[in-house]
Amino acid sequence: MNIEMKGVTKSFGSNTVLRGVDFNLLAGEVHALMGENGAGKSTLMNIMTGLHKKDDGQIVIDGKEQLFENPKEAENYGISFIHQEMITWPEMTVLENLFMGKEIKTNFGWIKTKDMKNKANNIFKELGINIDFEKQMKTLSVGQQQLVEIAKTLMNDTEVIIMDEPTAALTDREIELLFKIINQLKEKNVAIVYISHRMEEIFKISDRVTVMRDGISISTKPTKETYYDEIVRQMVGRDLEDYYPTIESEKGEVVLEVKELSRSTLFNEISFKLHSGEIIGFSGLMGSGRTEIMRAIFGIDRLEKGEIFIEGKKVEIKTPNDAISKGIGFLTENRKDEGLFLDFSIRDNISMTAFEEFSKYGWINRKEEADFVDLLIKRLTVKTTDMELPASALSGGNQQKVVLAKWIGAGSKVLILDEPTRGVDVGAKKEIYSLMKELTERGVGIIMVSSDLPEVIGVSDRVIVVHEGKIAGELSKESLSEEKIMTLATGGS
Repeated sequence: MNIEMKGVTKSFGSNTVLRGVDFNLLAGEVHALMGENGAGKSTLMNIMTGLHKKDDGQIVIDGKEQLFENPKEAENYGISFIHQEMITWPEMTVLENLFMGKEIKTNFGWIKTKDMKNKANNIFKELGINIDFEKQMKTLSVGQQQLVEIAKTLMNDTEVIIMDEPTAALTDREIELLFKIINQLKEKNVAIVYISHRMEEIFKISDRVTVMRDGISISTKPTKETYYDEIVRQMVGRDLEDYYPTIESEKGEVVLEVKELSRSTLFNEISFKLHSGEIIGFSGLMGSGRTEIMRAIFGIDRLEKGEIFIEGKKVEIKTPNDAISKGIGFLTENRKDEGLFLDFSIRDNISMTAFEEFSKYGWINRKEEADFVDLLIKRLTVKTTDMELPASALSGGNQQKVVLAKWIGAGSKVLILDEPTRGVDVGAKKEIYSLMKELTERGVGIIMVSSDLPEVIGVSDRVIVVHEGKIAGELSKESLSEEKIMTLATGGS
């Protein structure tokens, strides 16, 4: 299947998202779609698959103009979209998820479970997937759920698969398997649109690259004819120098200390100190306990043992409200479910942790609140036409900036950032790093949990590595390397 999109435009109210985009996809290729958050990548693919209606332009498939009324129609035609936030039924089994709405039935309406298992088994074998059909989806890792989604698309003789940030939450081993499957699909003449901010993946897996900026397609080139700096320059419209800022803030007193934090099966006897003006990187493999430690410090999950001190004073943190009142902010890994109220306005999301700043006797001064929010929107360069828009109207990267703005506005002394740049483009990443530098200069202590090793090395003053729920070691800035981090993360010394 060959697809050509010509001069596609789209506006949501007064917000123009696409300004005349050209994009073509050839059978059997992996076509990378690159651009900053808010560039229009997902909107373009949503138009291709019928979720949104274009305002103008053409979609031509195998020489014939085509317009889908909804994603189901596109799927039946052979075009599937695996979204970054996967849509699954967590309480149901893998088999039930694979055949949801497409069950194989007898003439009398009885479900033919054996036939469904045989069909699914053939596809799993072909893709090299080894997952029990009877397991509930909620028991699978994110990577395994991703593989189930890919298998599901192949139930429909899919000819085009759109993958939006497919590796954002995968382990290295799962990424290897995904790339192997992508190469198998190419051999079957399946075309893949690959949306990712991970530049190294683009050069490893894609055949061509299209770069978008501000709702316009800037260029399309064979991947082997372009290079990292050129793609970045086209994405952001300028050169990005000093990607990781030099952070030379003066380390102050200990702002956070934890002693022997433990929670059975998750982590054990975790002790460390964080100074004001310091960034500690927390590294480790997925499932090592990094996030669980941070959730416990913030009061989301219960601690079984251990002590927490803020500026030398022992504190009890049993709920997130306790943590916030003690000056701790937490940018969660799962921004959509835990970091934002998607139906609330951008204004409400940013201001909710700082109402005391502009309220008196229980009444909120709306003008002061608007000025406060406007200042943070401008400082974090959140791309929006109106602070009253719901947070759901923003791209993933801009949603991340809103969550960050919320905690900056709260005046946190300790800021825990769990995967702060996941799904964020290179320009926005640099802005977040620069903002972290500013915060440390103001004396904020930052803990950054990240799976991106170059990021951990580039930003951290020191790195604590977690392995199977325990601190495997600590590395100073001078001794940091990917090899040393991975050695500790995998249980070496």
